[in-house]
Amino acid sequence: MQINNLSEKINAYEAKIKAATSRVIDSGWLVLGPEVKRFENLFAEYLGAQYCVSLANGTDAIELSLRALGVESGDIVATVANAGMYTTTALLAIGAIPFFIDVDLTTRNTTLKEVQRALDAGVKAVVVTHLYGRATPEIKEIAQQCALHGVPLLEDCAQSHGASIGDQRTGTFGDASSFSFYPTKNLGALGDGGAVVTNRNDIAEKVARLRQYGWSSKYCVEYGGARNSRLDEIQAAILAVFLPDLDAANERRRHIAKRYSLEIKHTEITLPPIGSADYVAHLYVIQSSKRNLLQAYLKGFGISSDIHYPIPDYRQPLFKDKFAEIGLKNTERLCSEILTLPCYPEMNDSLVDQVISAVNAWEI
Repeated sequence: MQINNLSEKINAYEAKIKAATSRVIDSGWLVLGPEVKRFENLFAEYLGAQYCVSLANGTDAIELSLRALGVESGDIVATVANAGMYTTTALLAIGAIPFFIDVDLTTRNTTLKEVQRALDAGVKAVVVTHLYGRATPEIKEIAQQCALHGVPLLEDCAQSHGASIGDQRTGTFGDASSFSFYPTKNLGALGDGGAVVTNRNDIAEKVARLRQYGWSSKYCVEYGGARNSRLDEIQAAILAVFLPDLDAANERRRHIAKRYSLEIKHTEITLPPIGSADYVAHLYVIQSSKRNLLQAYLKGFGISSDIHYPIPDYRQPLFKDKFAEIGLKNTERLCSEILTLPCYPEMNDSLVDQVISAVNAWEI
């Protein structure tokens, strides 16, 4: 059993995908054309935001949004260390310095207290990651504190497409937000893609310049730190095909996650809380102090699993001893105990039953 089966989604949408790609090919307009503009408008409307600027991938979305927010080389930026190094990679590309903040053991997201610690330390910007598809519970309060300190807030929404707190979607609380459309995401393309979403015209305009060489006009380069980072017309057209069904797909993910949380019963396993609109179940992540034994056991049953993510950013080999003095208790515990089970919209009830039965039958 795969942890995600993208071929099933592709097969289900085959006719619509072919129609969308044929429309683009027939138009002869392949980059920054009407399909890109249409998707940007649709996605901004879906989120309840003013602007969406599409990009080549989610990591570029983090980097270029931070550049647009004024982050420069040498600036210190707050970020979690349990989210796969993506924000830290973007910071390194800018030349900025990460200020690592811890997370809550239950939600796996950061807290107001940790963000306040970073603000008190004088960070230039804050990045909050809505990890595993769960909206950071205190995101509204975090946004208020960042605003009071005059510190820009970027929401990393690569795993939280469609999640909301109250009637407000993730990606609309901060000054800007970054999205990834990597194929496994809740809203995924058939290749790489990303976007920056914001309610600020100045940020949208700056990102639009940065995604195309820093041009202020054609062939006139005015902005530093730019690149070629454009979502192509075919991927934009495909994303527009998938977008109308995003909420239904998220509901199916929640249904599977709820079944896991209600039906898996094992003394050696800690399950994530059941979510509602705040949780779009991008990943269903359990905890066990015997994680490696459980993963090997599931593999024996033909059930794939994964670890998202096994190494805190500050312990990555590239840093050597640079962050040797840093130790985030919850982050390090989670990295040593987490395990991701299969959870995707096309997963049928029989496969869900198999996972539940296998986990419940695990003997230490």
